[in-house]
Amino acid sequence: MASETTTRTVRANGVEIVTEAFGDPSAPPMLLIMGAMASMLWWPDAFCRQIAASGRHVIRYDNRDTGLSTKYAPGKPPYTMDDMARDAVAVLDAYGIAKAHVVGMSLGGMIAQILALTEPGRVASLTLVSTTPIGLDRDLPPPTPTYMEHAATGEGVDWSDRAQATGFIAGEARVIASTAHPHDAAKTLAFIERDYDRSGGYLSATNHFMLTGGEAVKGKLPGLNVPFTVIHGTADPIFPIVHGKAITDAVKGSTYVVVDGGGHELHEDDWGIVIPAIVKNSSAPR
Repeated sequence: MASETTTRTVRANGVEIVTEAFGDPSAPPMLLIMGAMASMLWWPDAFCRQIAASGRHVIRYDNRDTGLSTKYAPGKPPYTMDDMARDAVAVLDAYGIAKAHVVGMSLGGMIAQILALTEPGRVASLTLVSTTPIGLDRDLPPPTPTYMEHAATGEGVDWSDRAQATGFIAGEARVIASTAHPHDAAKTLAFIERDYDRSGGYLSATNHFMLTGGEAVKGKLPGLNVPFTVIHGTADPIFPIVHGKAITDAVKGSTYVVVDGGGHELHEDDWGIVIPAIVKNSSAPR
């Protein structure tokens, strides 16, 4: 059953959210929430299937303004991270899931924190990958100068131009890549072009740069009370590793998994660390 894959479009909260599920629907459910500008394809198929093979029903989905889900005109987005957390609840409702193991990466990790703190009854465990604490009053370091230099070039990108948009994202993938493993630029660009074409472009996805939200959970992170693991790479240039440590320090009983040389990505050579950590956290007794 681990190879079974199904798709579903969820209509709720005034939007359509496109989802895909892997594995046995009777297995414990796991919801994957991806980061800024990234469709669900950034949770690689093989990654999802490996988790499903461990005995989980894995569900990934396109956030608003990505993939095949509802998109808005670029500018100030008419929604917040809190709305995106409600989208996650709507996905669970559509699948008839009362409670799921939740995994969030980058912006998806921030959304996952909001979800766990506002709807604690819907989250069986929480795993955060390459993200930053939300609602925690800490003075944490900004992205690295190298990353900021690359990000600044995004202001000159014509996001309606396929070559410029995919070229910028490919350049970003290189800047945020692991320092411990080789970066396959050709393979990465081919994937980004496929994602761009499926999404119909990245213009709307730029709305994610302007998202707000999380005010309702300010100061509540230390009260999180589910099996909780934080996975963070030592070479993450967007959220330097102390961001992950800050989350772990804030939540009593949490587990901290460090990926040596890990960047802001799910490099296949690190799956041997990342996937077992996710599976172990979703197996922890409550």
